[in-house]
Amino acid sequence: MAESTPEGRKPGRLRRLIRLYEEAYHGPQRRLQARRARREEDLLRLLALSEALGLPNPASFYTLELLPFLLEDYHHWHQRMGLERSPLEGFRCC
Repeated sequence: MAESTPEGRKPGRLRRLIRLYEEAYHGPQRRLQARRARREEDLLRLLALSEALGLPNPASFYTLELLPFLLEDYHHWHQRMGLERSPLEGFRCC
């Protein structure tokens, strides 16, 4: 019956308070890191798809192997970039 006493609830409350504090403290940093990672992924995707978009790509030999992995979430990428339809002629995802 120790859980029903106020002393028994303190560890749970303390854990929740610590989680709240950590989220308030680390939350903005996590969002910043997620935004940076998303921008780096967008740059990589742009480099890999640049030949298909009509942009010269000096590293196309190396990025060609990445295309199958990058096409999996291509639809979400082009919508996030503000393109309603796929800009690639040979690849239709919508």
